[in-house]
Amino acid sequence: MREYEAMVILNASLEDEKIEESIAKIEKMLKKGGSEIEKSDKWGKRRLAYPIKKEASGYYCLFYFKGEADQVKEYNRVLRISDEVLRHTIFRKGD
Repeated sequence: MREYEAMVILNASLEDEKIEESIAKIEKMLKKGGSEIEKSDKWGKRRLAYPIKKEASGYYCLFYFKGEADQVKEYNRVLRISDEVLRHTIFRKGD
């Protein structure tokens, strides 16, 4: 298993309850895929450098997890089609 970090920016105009549900959904997806979540940081609402989907702010979450490379492709696909996700990136930590 390799170590990864995933930065997810959620739509900040959602209610706090919906944001928490979205974070739980992402954590559930990671666990279901066989990944081990080491830590998840909720950075909260922050102003975006430029508007994304006509939104000026986003809710930032950072997930540290261990997983297999083939599962990361699936995580990218699911996050890309999620309505509540404005942007995301997943990258592998150093060897």
